Amino acid sequence: MSLNIGHGIVTVTAVFFIVASYAILFSAILPLTGNVMLDVLANDTHYKYFTLLIIPTGAYFVIANWVGWQYYRNS
Repeated sequence: MSLNIGHGIVTVTAVFFIVASYAILFSAILPLTGNVMLDVLANDTHYKYFTLLIIPTGAYFVIANWVGWQYYRNS
């Protein structure tokens, strides 16, 4: 059970890394792919960074709040 969850997390992380790399780095030099979602990200000049960076930023704040809550509870 936990091995499957671990494989799922690694797979989702790899797919996110590939899509984010295409949207931020490679979409400027590669032609459109024909995939609607990837083409929308490639043509956007502002919100593609927001949608991709909100995930790690949100995870940071969740972890920081959890650690702060643990310090508060155990002090």
